[in-house]
Amino acid sequence: MGYLAAMANTRVEIHNTSGQQLRANLSLPIDQEAYAYAIFAHCFTCSSSLLAVRQISRALNMEGIGVLRFDFTGLGGSEGDFSTTNFTTNIADLLSAADWLSENYQAPSLLVGHSLGGAAVICAAQQLPSVAAVATLGAPFDPAHVEDLLGEEGRQEILAKGEANINIGGRPFKIQQQFLDDLGRYSAKEHIAHLGKALLVMHSPQDSTVGIDEAAKIYHAARHPKSFVSLDGADHLLTQKSDALYAGKVIAGWSTRYVQPPKGSPLKSNHSVAVRLGDHGFTTEIMVRQHHLTADEPESVGGNDFGPSPYELVSAGLGACTAMTMHMYARRKKWPLEEVIVHIDHRKDYATDMVDIENGQAKIDHFERQIDIKGELDEEQRQRLLEIADRCPVHRTLHSPVEIRTTLG
Repeated sequence: MGYLAAMANTRVEIHNTSGQQLRANLSLPIDQEAYAYAIFAHCFTCSSSLLAVRQISRALNMEGIGVLRFDFTGLGGSEGDFSTTNFTTNIADLLSAADWLSENYQAPSLLVGHSLGGAAVICAAQQLPSVAAVATLGAPFDPAHVEDLLGEEGRQEILAKGEANINIGGRPFKIQQQFLDDLGRYSAKEHIAHLGKALLVMHSPQDSTVGIDEAAKIYHAARHPKSFVSLDGADHLLTQKSDALYAGKVIAGWSTRYVQPPKGSPLKSNHSVAVRLGDHGFTTEIMVRQHHLTADEPESVGGNDFGPSPYELVSAGLGACTAMTMHMYARRKKWPLEEVIVHIDHRKDYATDMVDIENGQAKIDHFERQIDIKGELDEEQRQRLLEIADRCPVHRTLHSPVEIRTTLG
């Protein structure tokens, strides 16, 4: 089921070729040693603290991959003057990050780049023999595409005055002529064609900043092995947490084809259910026969929210049993029951319950269950099915005395 790992962030110091300090964070799995390392290059004028960067790093950490994310020179918390930077300095910063990772941990095996950062990782990867795979998100085919963000008026002012203050994402940035000149020196098609690494291109059809056609150009210019995944519904910055986490999970799964994880010891048991939790966090591996699940706690009580909580799993069991029992009864009676949807809320302060666990103090559990029934059923049939819902085995178990015998293995 993949590696269950939470994320531990460490601030690290990286210096670029000019001696300027780049703000950087190394996020590592805390339940195991990272088996591989990735570098994340953020989007144009963004920073490594962007939600998408953090969520994708989190997903990679869950799979046992350490992630170094940093701010390019002059952005975020990094030193330097942004107006004097360009695409070439971005690539140099990436190589400095790779050098630091190689000297202190392990040479990077995976590069991930967002938007212009995607174009940068394609160029930098050719200079890093350790890199086996490259993933881009919302990346332009040609780095010069970023000129579109400047607007025609901005470009004309730069041509006339040598520089201009351009508003990008609600913030002013000074852009100099040298920045545009530098972008024009890169042959995107040549770099992509000679990448020599596995490439994953991810892009949203709804991206209004970098159109989906840019992804098509990258894909067609690249040689195999190459893959494309649509981020349908996402915006350019992946501002929705679910979109960013999805992208991270896809990258993590895809990368295992080229960055081989060690073979972990599978969870084995002669019992129908087995559960395993390490000595950090609450992220828990569950095996139910041949089915694998993940349980966790919400972030509000110290978990990572990588899966449902134990009480939510109990609620899910009650809901599933309710729906199954009602359908079994209706099918036996040949009633036209089309669909059952069970909504359940459980009320109990889990944190308080855990504090009082040694004293045996526990509040009464309240399960609020709402059942939606679809089908051409008369009122008598509907009421009978409501009675049947209370007879589902899990419902009866929750109402019955339960004995749990525990032994040490």
